[in-house]
Amino acid sequence: MISLADLDRPTLAVLGREWLLHGHLQDRLGMALVMEHADRELMQQVAIEEWMAASPIYSLRMQRALNFPGHGVDTIFKNLQLDIGAPHEFMDFRFQLDDADHGEFWLDHCGALMDVEPMGEEFVHGMCHTIEDPTFDATAAATNPHAQVRPVHRPPRRPADRTPHCRWRVDIVPDGPAAQPHANQRLVEASQIATIAVERSASAPGGSSEDAGLADYSGEFAPDFRLELLSQQALVVALQEFAVQSHLLLRGFLLSVTQHLGADVASAAMPRLVAGWSGLTAQRLRAALELPATIDGLATMLALHPLLAPKAYLGTEVNSADGVVRLSFTDCPAAEEGDALTWFSGLGGGVDAALDAMVAAFHPQARCEPVATGGRERFAYEVTIDAAASPRTESGELAVAKISTGAGFGFRDGRRLLPLSPA
Repeated sequence: MISLADLDRPTLAVLGREWLLHGHLQDRLGMALVMEHADRELMQQVAIEEWMAASPIYSLRMQRALNFPGHGVDTIFKNLQLDIGAPHEFMDFRFQLDDADHGEFWLDHCGALMDVEPMGEEFVHGMCHTIEDPTFDATAAATNPHAQVRPVHRPPRRPADRTPHCRWRVDIVPDGPAAQPHANQRLVEASQIATIAVERSASAPGGSSEDAGLADYSGEFAPDFRLELLSQQALVVALQEFAVQSHLLLRGFLLSVTQHLGADVASAAMPRLVAGWSGLTAQRLRAALELPATIDGLATMLALHPLLAPKAYLGTEVNSADGVVRLSFTDCPAAEEGDALTWFSGLGGGVDAALDAMVAAFHPQARCEPVATGGRERFAYEVTIDAAASPRTESGELAVAKISTGAGFGFRDGRRLLPLSPA
């Protein structure tokens, strides 16, 4: 079946933007599920804890993966350019690097703000003040514990149409207090996913012309960085790291929900989150990659869906024959986590229905059903499309996920396949 290593640079760049947005939108549905059991203040606390637990870990991972270790503002900015918290264009970060210790960034468009402004100023203040203050500092502190991220201006917007949506300064203050990691960061660091080594592409498809692009990001900071600047091999690594970021964020989310609301609430929320959030990504991949509404198109979607990556963590295999796709998970590090802080832990249980909802989001007559395992398989599923079956309606969780403006957001870079949401 097709894999990242089989794709050329332009396609990987298109896919990479979708994977970044996928990781970002996880939080939208997750917070809606939390608010079924909690007030706005506790929801904000969960958001703070999930990002503080995950972002410092994946920031350092990306520095190692693309070879840009450092302690300056330029390294912090590189991390933001490769962070699911800042998916390109939807969170339209722009940068000004003054020197190694000083710089600014601003958002010409903030998709997250577009999502919360209709909810009122309390929600805007909660996101842009209560949540951003500790989480921006935590992300920057992975590079330098003396980094300080402070607002120049931020919402609520005055006037209401103010642009850029916000502006921030980043300064290294050597004699300032060192940022302290959240206690949950150490718990997430102890997981298998925190240290998993992703696969690297041995060669690029299409001959030597595909060897163009940056092999890593060790050079100077590029304010207008785009995924197209990276080589095919570097993109294969970066995309897998985007998927790792998403797994780490989900672990941080489930950990915080468990601590505040209990294991039963976290366990019940997890398959619902997978159904809606990953169903939305299935539909976006269908459009972005122009996949046919056939069993082959469905197989390609599964092979390239970030929920099911990286193979090094999940042991994912997708095989298609005679009109049937077999989706299986072999012996893998995800099976050794030993807790309920992954969606993988729900296989054989509630997540089975979530996978079924995900394929139905791609094609309303598709089904995903568990089957007997063989060989090294821990879990196996058969995915089919029954043309005689009644089309299924979209899940309620997918409907909630589509409330975000990210659901219909169209990227300008690469092929413009979806309409841009109004800013």
